[in-house]
Amino acid sequence: MSTTFQLDTATSRANPTPAPMKRLTVPAIRRRKKDGATAEPIVMLTAYTARQAQLLDAHCDLLLVGDSLGQVIYGLPSSVPVTLEMMIAHGAAVVRGSYHAVVIVDMPFGTYEQSPQQAFENAARLLKETGCAGVKLEGGAAMAATVRFLNERGIPVMGHIGLTPQAVNVLGGYNARGRSDAEAQKIVSDARALDDAGAFSIVVEGVVEPIAIEATRAIGCPTIGIGGSAQCDGQVLVTEDMLGMFERVPRFVKRYADMAGLVSDAAARYAAEVRERSFPGVEQTYQPK
Repeated sequence: MSTTFQLDTATSRANPTPAPMKRLTVPAIRRRKKDGATAEPIVMLTAYTARQAQLLDAHCDLLLVGDSLGQVIYGLPSSVPVTLEMMIAHGAAVVRGSYHAVVIVDMPFGTYEQSPQQAFENAARLLKETGCAGVKLEGGAAMAATVRFLNERGIPVMGHIGLTPQAVNVLGGYNARGRSDAEAQKIVSDARALDDAGAFSIVVEGVVEPIAIEATRAIGCPTIGIGGSAQCDGQVLVTEDMLGMFERVPRFVKRYADMAGLVSDAAARYAAEVRERSFPGVEQTYQPK
């Protein structure tokens, strides 16, 4: 038996609830790819809160506590200002709200690039303080030694190549990568370097489709596409983009709902009832036991 925390929607409090040990594992995700193919594609979405994790958990193999929370939750201009403390707080909430999916937490900019030792110190803190199963870091061959260092010390690592948002200042924007021959070759070689270093999976973001397919076929671990190719071994989206919470989203995002419209409409109807004094009073809605 394991203990998870279920959010009581009646009181908005997280209560510890015993639950059978059903959570997927990192090795199970890695084994999805056999002989270069993945029969059952891997499903991953981002999650930042306990309630969001509860709603997504049953449908996902992986929940990513992405540093995209900088823009999505905090309204920051990029993921660069995100801190380790922010990732720990949201990572712990997502672990508490889930019991099935493997929870992976992004290492924020500046917490792993200096050395493998720096990366281990901060990754170990993420695992200890959140209960997550592994970390994700950006970069290809340049980060291979760090990936190997972490993996050999018991910290599973998900890689991230192609469009790497933490490097937006170097890249000059969020344009698709792999258009030139040199860049395409680097993406494939980055994938091979991370695979050889022991990454259990690799996010391939914003890469032109032929190169995403080539990288997927070139390595033994699963690839997770985001704006890459449907032929990757799995897919990930920012949940708020997928739900239609924002007016502007990347071109590769398919909106499965219009949550922004629903929220705005509900708030408008609530405001109208309050202003018209037609909002139910306590005596009409609360029935004491």
